[in-house]
Amino acid sequence: MQAGPGVSGLPAWEPAQFAARRSYLSTRARIMRSFRDWFDHAGFTEVDTPALQVSPGMEPHLKAFSTVLETPEGDRYIRHLHTSPEFAMKKLLVAGMERIYQLSHVFRNGERGRTHSPEFTMLEWYRVGVGTEALIGDATALLRLACATSGTEQLSFGDRRCDPFAPPEILTVADAFQRYCAIDLLATAPNPADPDLALLARAARPLDITPHAGDRWEDLFFRIMFERIEPVLGEGRPTFLTDYPVSMAALAQPSPNDPRLAERFELYACGVELANGFGELTDAAIQRQRFEADMDLRERLYGDRLPIDEDFLAALALGLPPSSGIALGFDRLVMLATGAPDVASVLWVPVG
Repeated sequence: MQAGPGVSGLPAWEPAQFAARRSYLSTRARIMRSFRDWFDHAGFTEVDTPALQVSPGMEPHLKAFSTVLETPEGDRYIRHLHTSPEFAMKKLLVAGMERIYQLSHVFRNGERGRTHSPEFTMLEWYRVGVGTEALIGDATALLRLACATSGTEQLSFGDRRCDPFAPPEILTVADAFQRYCAIDLLATAPNPADPDLALLARAARPLDITPHAGDRWEDLFFRIMFERIEPVLGEGRPTFLTDYPVSMAALAQPSPNDPRLAERFELYACGVELANGFGELTDAAIQRQRFEADMDLRERLYGDRLPIDEDFLAALALGLPPSSGIALGFDRLVMLATGAPDVASVLWVPVG
């Protein structure tokens, strides 16, 4: 297979194909430089952590790329390309860093489409001693900077538009389900740690969205999100979707204001998810429980498990300071800031 075929079937590096994308790529380079300047002026340190890790990440539905690490003595170890630099960056927070960011290539197998690439650039940053509100402010500033750098006043994707200079919408997950689906989401989770599929299925009947065989509450939640809510988020202005149910906390800590919720948010523009942010969980024992539960689910669904990064849990046990972190899809943001038709158009040489 030739690397990165364009719409005509020619490779992306073919001169005519490349010329059609060159303005997008030039803008991409300018945005990357402007982002580095922004982080430098905000007192951040750029870090560079290895892509090859013991654990690629513990999200049960993400597929990893794996390889064998061989030592000069002939020992062999399974290693994985990371799906996010999160574990390594949090180790640096434990080591004493307070404001760090990274523009990292990350890898997710089985993902390719208009907004997906199996290898893509993630912008991830962390702040010690602040809440998620600071990250929302950071992300808002970066959306505006991306547009200013590209010389446009709006983000666009197809026929959708988003004005990043307008005040962003802050919308809770529960409010989004109520507004767009007339569903009282929290009522479907009387036990917040174990939401009730039957209750959500009953609430979703008017939408003509029903669970499939073997579905869990989370599966139906995401089907409703993808079909009825995500496409309208970030239309006109950016939307920060906040206060996820605690059962979907991942690496976020529970909300101090409501034990049913987690300090997790996502950023949307033009119906496209751009970023995922957390008030970081600092309890190693709870994090281990979540990892093991996620791997139990992965084994039930896909028949395999990923290794837990024990070094990461040791770092948490030593003491991760109160902090917040966010991961933003850099290529997706460039796509929206340039009006490119897809992510592949803003990659220098797309994966073949």
